[in-house]
Amino acid sequence: MTSAEAELEINSAVQWQAQGCDLCAAEQYPAAIAAFDIALSLEPNNCQTWNYQGNAYSALRRQAEALACYDKATFINPLYHQAWFNRGLLLVEMGAYGSALAAYDRAITLHPDPCYLHARADIWLKKKLTPFA
Repeated sequence: MTSAEAELEINSAVQWQAQGCDLCAAEQYPAAIAAFDIALSLEPNNCQTWNYQGNAYSALRRQAEALACYDKATFINPLYHQAWFNRGLLLVEMGAYGSALAAYDRAITLHPDPCYLHARADIWLKKKLTPFA
């Protein structure tokens, strides 16, 4: 593959990713997943695309698939705090509060965003998880 062909392939992946994001914004999640699938076929190690696809699956309440996407994103780039945070959000929805705390802790360690801190504290505030005395 020439460098021009490689650049075209990456640009196409970026375009498919952008289309997927636009479709998510329009709440057209199945079409967004299809666009992300194409982007990932062109650039399979793009952690952002895996994260976005996880968001689309999460919106459809397809939790196992969403979790697999977030796991893939964090495997590709363990420093990608947004995927760790989204993984935590999903785990809260699934009732896996201890695992959610671990995901939030990882996101906060990487990027102490107030939103991340609030989400983590929310588990304790709602007494979803009781600390050991």
